[in-house]
This record gives sequence, C-alpha cells and structure tokens, in this order.
Amino acid sequence: MTLRANLRALLSEQTAGDAAHDVAHTDRVWANAQVIASGEPACDMTVLLAACYLHDLVTLPKDSPERARASALSAQAARPPLAALGLCDDQINAACHAIEAHSFSANIMPQTLEAKILQDADRIEALGAIGIARCFATTGVLGGALFHGLDPFGKSRPLNDKAYAVDHFKVKLLRLPETMQTTSGRNLAEDRANVLRDFLDQLASELDVPASGW
Repeated sequence: MTLRANLRALLSEQTAGDAAHDVAHTDRVWANAQVIASGEPACDMTVLLAACYLHDLVTLPKDSPERARASALSAQAARPPLAALGLCDDQINAACHAIEAHSFSANIMPQTLEAKILQDADRIEALGAIGIARCFATTGVLGGALFHGLDPFGKSRPLNDKAYAVDHFKVKLLRLPETMQTTSGRNLAEDRANVLRDFLDQLASELDVPASGW
C-alpha cells in the first residue's frame, strides 16, 4: 500500500460517524494543500501528506472545554503510526508541528511551510459550498438553528454563532481569508469567501430582508 492509502486506512478507523472530520474531509484538505503547494516554494510533500491525513486524528466536540487541545492530542497520537510507516524523526517532528499548528482554537503560529500550507488548506474547507454545508451540519449537531427567524443577520441583536449557523459566517468564516499564511491560500480563500457572500445575498432575497452587508 502507498503511504496515502495507509494513512487513509488509519484515519478511517478513527473518524467514523463524524461528517465534518471524516476521510472525505481529509481528502479535500490534501487536494487543497497540493493546489496551494504548487504556487509556493518547494516543501517536503511527504511531511505535508502525513500532516494532512492525521491533522484530525483526535477530534473533540466543538463545544468541548478541551477543544483547544485536540490538535496537540492529534500530534501526539500521530507519532507512533508515522514511525511505523517509515518517516524519519525530522519528518515526524515536522508533520507533528504542522498538525498541532493547524487548529484555529489552538492559536499556534506555524513555523514551517508545510505547517502554513496545512493551516490554509484546512481553513479553506470552512469556505465555499463545502464550508456552508459543514457549517450547517455542525450547528445542527450542536442543537442550533439555521438562522434567527426575525433578524437573520443580527441588525438589531448581538450575533450568537452557537445558536445560529448564519451568525457563524460573520463571527468566524468571513474572517478566514485574512488569516491565510500563504499567497496561494489567500487567493483561494477569497474566491470561496465570495461564495458565502453570494449565499447570504440569496438568503436575504428569499427572506425579503436587507442584504447582510457582510
């Protein structure tokens, strides 16, 4: 089996039932990472591949008080299988740094190109049509609503993205392009953020309310 096939098999055992962090999500992150890497200086693609596939090896609920530790736990859990798959110590250390630094909630600055690419590739998954689908799926799991029925864009109320999926667009998702670490990632993120804005405009039209202005 190839390294990618082994990593996919390992991940499949760990993420069953989590639609936002399943193997399909990781396949897309790897695809994003390859697009970004093609526009950046050369990096270690073995490290990047390993980090992409194991970045969510340990997942915790969005509302868990331990959520910020998930990436560190994933990095720790990734070390034994990466060694068993033949990566050298330097590659394992680099992959684990990328895994730990990818998380928004961990707030760790990526120090290597592989870490920067993974962080960008994963955040791009929160944008575009896929990001919209993941946002609503996650809010549903947490028991939240699609949007506030009387004031969907928070014109006269505080935004609450724990209660309403659409609020999360403004609170977090539309801020993601400015957090991108690479030029290639930022360009891709801006394109996909515009998909979110188009969706919001369509939602406003269907609800017959003023546009969000977000």
